[in-house]
Parts: sequence; C-alpha cells; structure tokens
Amino acid sequence: MGTDTASTRTTGTVTAIAVAGALLALPAPAHAAPATQGRALPDRPVTHTAAWLEPARPWSVSPAFAPRRPAAAPPAGIDAKAWTVTDATTGQVLGSKEPHRQLPPASTLKTLFALTVLPKFPADMVRTVTAADLKGVGEGSSLVGIKKGQRYKVADLWRGVFLRSGNDAVHVLANMNGGWQATAKEMQLKARTLGAEDTTVKTPDGYDAAGQVSSASDLTLFARKGLQNADFARYCATARAAFPGGAKGARDIVNTNRMLSGTNGVPRYPGIIGVKNGYTSKAGNTLIAAAKKNGRTLVVTVLAPGNEKNAVYKEAASLLDWGFKAG
Repeated sequence: MGTDTASTRTTGTVTAIAVAGALLALPAPAHAAPATQGRALPDRPVTHTAAWLEPARPWSVSPAFAPRRPAAAPPAGIDAKAWTVTDATTGQVLGSKEPHRQLPPASTLKTLFALTVLPKFPADMVRTVTAADLKGVGEGSSLVGIKKGQRYKVADLWRGVFLRSGNDAVHVLANMNGGWQATAKEMQLKARTLGAEDTTVKTPDGYDAAGQVSSASDLTLFARKGLQNADFARYCATARAAFPGGAKGARDIVNTNRMLSGTNGVPRYPGIIGVKNGYTSKAGNTLIAAAKKNGRTLVVTVLAPGNEKNAVYKEAASLLDWGFKAG
C-alpha cells in the first residue's frame, strides 16, 4: 500500500468513440458504462458525442474541446487497464479508457474514507492510541508509525493517511468513527449517495479483500468531491510534514505520491495539488493525480499500468499534459 512496485500488465478491452463537432449529436454520455452493465449513474455529468466518419479509435473523448475536428488521440504508451482525464470543476470527461471497469483500488480508496470520516472530528482533537485502535492492521501494510499510548492530534492522523498511506492511522480514525466494519458500511453508503455505483467497500484502508473494487470514474468522483473540502485539499497536497513520536521527538515524513513529492526519480509535476497513490499485489499501482494550470484543474486516475518503473506516474503525467493541451 502506498508504494510504487511494478504491477502485472494486462491489456483491457477499450471502448472506442470518435468525436467531432456539434453535428450528428447522439443521446449517449461520453463516459457511459458499456451496455452490458445496463445502468445509468445518477450523479455523473452528462455530455454528448457526435459521430465522425472515420475509423473508430481505441479511446473515448468528449467533444467539447474539439468541436470542429476529430479529437487528438491520447499520448502513446498508456498501458493502464483503465484511466480517465476529467475537469475537476465541471466533471467533464475529456478522455477515458474503460472508466467503469471494476478493479481493486488499493490506497486510492482512502479518498472515500476521508470523504466519509474527515468532517466528523476537529483537526486539533487529541486521541490517545490504544491497542484496540491498532488491532487488525493488515500484514505488510504501509504504516506511518502510530504507537500505542502516544497522543496524536486528528490532523497528525490525517497527515499519516495522506502522506504515508498509513493503515495504522486509518485504523485509529475508523475506531474513533465507531469501528472498522461500521466505517466500511458508512463508506459504502457514501459512495452510493454520490452516485458511485462501481465501488464495493470491504476495508476502509483499501487493503486487498475479496470483492473490494472501484473504478477510474468513481475514484475521480471521490477526488473531485474531496478537493471541495479545504482540509482534504490541504492534506492531499502536502508533500512533507513533521510527525510526532520519533525517538527524538517529531520526525519528517514524505508523501509516497512521487508525482507530488518529487522523489525516487519522478519529477514533481508542475501545478500538482494531490491526490492519492496506492499499491497492493492484487491491485498493482493505482493513482489519482490532480493538477492546476492557468486556472483549470484536471484530475487523472490511472489503474494498473505496465511493469515499467514509475509507470503509474509517467502515464498520469502524460495524460495531464494531454488534457491541458486538449482543453
């Protein structure tokens, strides 16, 4: 969780939609799920596509940024099983590949955890951690280093969640919220309330569990909603912070999102403002990246790219570059 180990490459089915101007409008949303899913998502923005008399392309785009010519193809070398490029303000999907494909989300699911729990406890509230708070932390989990008997402000716990993808911090906050299972059920209800129909929650921290899935579309929605909350936005944009409890007092922690922290051979992306990365052996690498440029904010979600080192960050950066140029 929260690291960037290479994932197993699998090629997914790609939905092709060719786009041009405002001619021959069709009544289907550009980001719609495949017909086999047989449902409409109630809370998602609707855009319309237009037919273009050229061979279909292996990607889906919105017509809004190319009203009189075919839309430019997304960059080459995007191997992720699923991805989306979305305007954070309007919700317009600029481009996507299998946006509703249900895949393990890893720690990107912590965005939904934050949407559910973050508003409940003031940042300066103090929690003395008990053994019960840390019970059940999954083997091999990413940890920020929460210690039993140590006192932490809620703000410290959230920095542990967002910067270090700390499952120990998630467990403490979930226990404050009524328990692990109660929090998972509340997250599931929150997802449905938002119109996120691709998400099934089993663990609040995103640790692998049978049946736990989300999609690029849903994860993008969680990020967009989260960025509207000032605390969420501040935590997810923090690259480095002091964390209590080290042998000599507070210690520095660095965000595991390399695109934000500019570490391990990944340059910090210009205008980056978050949001969350993740990794499990089942999910592979996952990432929600948001960046702001010239007054416009885009959110890119990339799920399960190829095996190349830092592939999830490289693909997200390429898609952000493409989105800003296309828009």
